[in-house]
Amino acid sequence: MRKLYLRIYLAVLASLAVFALASGVLWRQLGDAGPAGHAFDVAGTLAQNVLPPAGAPTAEQQAALDRLAANLRADVALFAADRTRLGAVGAPLPAPETGRDRGGWLRHWGVPPAGAIRLPDGRWLVARMPHDRRHPGLGLFFTLALIALAVGVGAYPVVRRLTGRLERLQAGVESLGAGDLSARVKVEGHDEVARLARSFNRAAGRIEELVAAHKSLLANASHELRTPLARIRMAVELMKQNADPKRKRDLEQDIAELDALIDEILLASRLDAVKGREADEEVDVLALATEESARYAEVELDGQPVTVRGDPRLLRRMVRNLLENATRHGAPPIEVRVSRTEGKAELSVSDHGPGIPDAEREGVFRPFYRFAGGGGRAGAGLGLALVRQIARRHGGDARYLGREQPGSCFVVTLEASTQGGVS
Repeated sequence: MRKLYLRIYLAVLASLAVFALASGVLWRQLGDAGPAGHAFDVAGTLAQNVLPPAGAPTAEQQAALDRLAANLRADVALFAADRTRLGAVGAPLPAPETGRDRGGWLRHWGVPPAGAIRLPDGRWLVARMPHDRRHPGLGLFFTLALIALAVGVGAYPVVRRLTGRLERLQAGVESLGAGDLSARVKVEGHDEVARLARSFNRAAGRIEELVAAHKSLLANASHELRTPLARIRMAVELMKQNADPKRKRDLEQDIAELDALIDEILLASRLDAVKGREADEEVDVLALATEESARYAEVELDGQPVTVRGDPRLLRRMVRNLLENATRHGAPPIEVRVSRTEGKAELSVSDHGPGIPDAEREGVFRPFYRFAGGGGRAGAGLGLALVRQIARRHGGDARYLGREQPGSCFVVTLEASTQGGVS
């Protein structure tokens, strides 16, 4: 994954490289056409005053060139206007290229540059300093290199600090998205990133307040519903003996379902409010499944003892919800199996009912979810949502598996304890 601070830092270094390249090109152009070029013209006028006229014999021009080179301690060559060599001292030097009309540097790959001076009479004087002399552009090159290095070293902590704040802000956003509503980020500085951090903290605080108010409303409403439910139940008990038995039975069933729903809402609110487990002890999943299976008819139980560490009340509620779902929405026989697989405790509950479409495998675990054509099928209410919530609270998960034959199969995996159970 590309890091933002690396992209910004590389952009700074690329800018420095472009700056250095542009400076070199500009320096080269100024060396030929700027003040340095004017210096070549002045040097040409002075050299013509020392050298003999252009029409002088070659020997006289060579002698004058020897005296000039002796004072300069350099390689020197004199060329006519048509680039014909008139004399030379030291190593051979190239003639100025055709088309050049004024003095400047003659640069050739692999050799030090030579200075070309055009005399007023059209002749060319070319000179090169000894090879042990430092190239005139090396100082500028090293200066630019030191500047680039200093800026590069200084820019890294600045860029890293900026992107570090963005990474901490990202961590806060991810924590909030994962369900930690108390997540906040530290506000650093007074720039746009700091304003973004303050905006995030305000939004997170508002979300936390809204969710807390929602949870409080659900809990209070659930508690308030208990009172009229109790009155209705008492009224049913006080009904005359000659009341319609079917209507009385249906009313009692409706009251039981409403009471169970309120209990599930209260449990869901408590699980949301409490992050950890209220109890933490060794629980035998097979024994727990055996006790809960005894409450239902036509339940076949099989498996091996497997111990998990967790809250026994929540685990019992998880098993009960699975059995209640299979009993209410499936068809007998109901098969319960407990096993240990790769360090995990696995609990599966199967029935022979109409089954659930593959497209609804995840939807049935959402609260109060009903799929089209499902009627009263699994997913309505909070039963399976609580199953998954409790499983994840214990380091596991719940999922739905289809079957080749008609029916449904729900599987819960939990972190098995290292002690107890069968390995």
